[in-house]
Amino acid sequence: MSQVIVLDSAPVGLITNPKATGLSAKCQEWFSNLFDRGYDVILPEIIDYEIRRELLRANKISGINKLNQLKAEIIYLPITTEVMLKAAELWAEVRKQGKPTADSKALDGDVILAAQALLVTNYGYEVTVATNNTKHLSLFVDAQVWQDI
Repeated sequence: MSQVIVLDSAPVGLITNPKATGLSAKCQEWFSNLFDRGYDVILPEIIDYEIRRELLRANKISGINKLNQLKAEIIYLPITTEVMLKAAELWAEVRKQGKPTADSKALDGDVILAAQALLVTNYGYEVTVATNNTKHLSLFVDAQVWQDI
């Protein structure tokens, strides 16, 4: 079974940071090594959106260029109707359990990301979401702090 890493916003922000120092440099090295270790890597559209909107707001052109480069180099997973239907299902399930992952009026990117990751498993892949905060995502999918992968 192929192993897939689905990137959350924290590692994507570090990977696409033009100033490759400190934690960004460590994350960029980690990211490069994923391919040598046999992983396929996915950039979900919801994460591209979360990162891109802030780069656009701050007019960070080099960051946008790095995000575009990442998007072209790895698997890009668009948001589909199937994803949004699954996300709505996940959102409702956790609220019924009293474990909301965001404010009830929020769009809740975590459930959209989780839906995207879960649907990849339908194609026979073993999926892990690389994040910096496993609390909400681990309700739905295998989520690990990126440094632990």
